[in-house]
Amino acid sequence: MVGTLLKFAVGLAFAWLLVKFGVSMLRGMGRPLPEPPPAGELRRVNLRYRCSLCGIELKMTLANDELPPAPRHCQEDMDLMAPVE
Repeated sequence: MVGTLLKFAVGLAFAWLLVKFGVSMLRGMGRPLPEPPPAGELRRVNLRYRCSLCGIELKMTLANDELPPAPRHCQEDMDLMAPVE
């Protein structure tokens, strides 16, 4: 009898946690996207990156920072090729 009640309580607690997690995930997806920064905050940059795994190249012309973090491709950070000006 006690074992059955304990199993029921554990199952009920697990169900409650699962519902709380699901509701928090749905709330996170329901939030609107943040507004883009004003046009004056973007800086012109001339950076070239290459993926070390597949060799694809990317040229970045606008960024928020002078030296933004490297983009990711093939689940790895891309390598900076062009010198920073």
